[in-house]
Amino acid sequence: MDLESLRIFRSVAAELSVTHAATRLGRAPSNVSTRIQQLEADLGVDLFVRSGKRMALSTAGERFLDYAQRFLALETEARHVVTGGQDGGMLRIGSMESTAASRLPALLVPYHSAHPTTRLELSTGASRQLIERVRKGQLDCAFAALPPSLTEPAALDELGLCTAHGWTEDLVLLLPVGDAKAKRISDVRTRSFAGFPQGCTYRSLAEDLLGAGGSTEWSVQEMNSYHAMIACVAAGASVTLLPQSVLALTRLPAGLGTLKVGRSDTVLLWRAGYDTPAFGHLRAHLKGAQQGAPQ
Repeated sequence: MDLESLRIFRSVAAELSVTHAATRLGRAPSNVSTRIQQLEADLGVDLFVRSGKRMALSTAGERFLDYAQRFLALETEARHVVTGGQDGGMLRIGSMESTAASRLPALLVPYHSAHPTTRLELSTGASRQLIERVRKGQLDCAFAALPPSLTEPAALDELGLCTAHGWTEDLVLLLPVGDAKAKRISDVRTRSFAGFPQGCTYRSLAEDLLGAGGSTEWSVQEMNSYHAMIACVAAGASVTLLPQSVLALTRLPAGLGTLKVGRSDTVLLWRAGYDTPAFGHLRAHLKGAQQGAPQ
């Protein structure tokens, strides 16, 4: 097993096609096939299930892909550290959808201008999934809202994670026309909530505020974008919870109401001991953005 074999495996796993992976890698398909076969022989397991011209990752292949990605990320990290950041390096950033939309552009534009050779990879997801991906080394860092169970330092220490403050978000309950005049949560008559799938901290906060968790009176409509949630509210079908910073980016339909329901901190989190020049630059830019703009 060597790093080049891992790169080839990662490409085939992404494409699920030897031909497409070979084109992407600039190699002959026969060479890619041979390297995959050698890797499988070395490991003693089939990494792919082959059916004619179709390929799919086997159970062992799915497990091995996680380790392959971590090995390759560690190799990139090592090169970046020992060269003092001269090669620019790569930084894999995770983020909640809301933070990616309302906060990251103002942070990443100056970052890229100052460090154009650093390759940034951004992926979005729910906070719990982001936290787990950072813990496993699948992401270098992430912007997330911590669930109540992880707000104590001891809980983060147990997971081997560190955090720094990012932003404090004002949370707003968006109300359909029929509930637009509600002054308190108890005034809301709608009994449907639109939110992200389980793992989203904002969803958990909303369910607690509304008393919707496990309630037979409430129904939850799971969606994957704030645009869809706002459309649901506009249709009179649901309420939804979102940061004021996201709401400020949206032209709302006339007649909808808002209700301030609290605040939530967004943190930058990373694995204890992770300290590359690219990441250090990100933390410096985050600190500069905090000092230059009101929270």
